[in-house]
Amino acid sequence: MAKKQANYELMYIIDATLSEEDIKALVERFKTLIEANGTLNEMEEIGKRRLAYLINDMPEGYYVLVKFTSSPEFPTELNRVLGITEGIMRSLVTVIKD
Repeated sequence: MAKKQANYELMYIIDATLSEEDIKALVERFKTLIEANGTLNEMEEIGKRRLAYLINDMPEGYYVLVKFTSSPEFPTELNRVLGITEGIMRSLVTVIKD
């Protein structure tokens, strides 16, 4: 029988050159999206950090780490939305093994 829910971890990097209001709006947008499609377990805004290498010619990014529980179909849609959202530099969704 297939699992109905799984635990996931999402790390995404927002363009640090955006204004504080724009960064907060993006964080809130994805928080709302996750809460609408699953359960938000933990969210940590790590903040502005220097990147290990340049992404889009930018040396810094604003990091956000989210742990959530959802159906197995949702992370694919979340990844798609993150990929087409202006201001998101990189994102990665991983499964947390029980």
